[in-house]
Amino acid sequence: QLQLVESGGGSVQPGGSLRLSCTASGGILDHYTVGWFRQAPGKNRREGIANINAPDGSINYDASVQGRFTISRDSAKNTVYLQMNSLKPEDTADYYCAADRPPYNGGSLGAHEYDYWGRGTPVSVSS
Repeated sequence: QLQLVESGGGSVQPGGSLRLSCTASGGILDHYTVGWFRQAPGKNRREGIANINAPDGSINYDASVQGRFTISRDSAKNTVYLQMNSLKPEDTADYYCAADRPPYNGGSLGAHEYDYWGRGTPVSVSS
């Protein structure tokens, strides 16, 4: 059973940066499409913001983070990262990573398409 653990969240000022990590155990993360999601305070929906797809490595971003966030893999560390730059107060949320096993979801950022989830890490952006 694949298990995912997020880390790297914290509090930053607007314009700051954070790097989130999603580290897997119980499986090889390269074999999964991995997505990053966030759930803002008071919202009951997890918003898909980025994914990196197996097996071709293609990447998708939501428009809200395009140009500011970068998703990447480190196969040796069985980890997927989310580099977040130029953070805004509206980026405040709990951030989750999730993995989609084969057959893959074709690059979807829909939360219902993903099979395994971490517990999340909080990000707060305020001055």
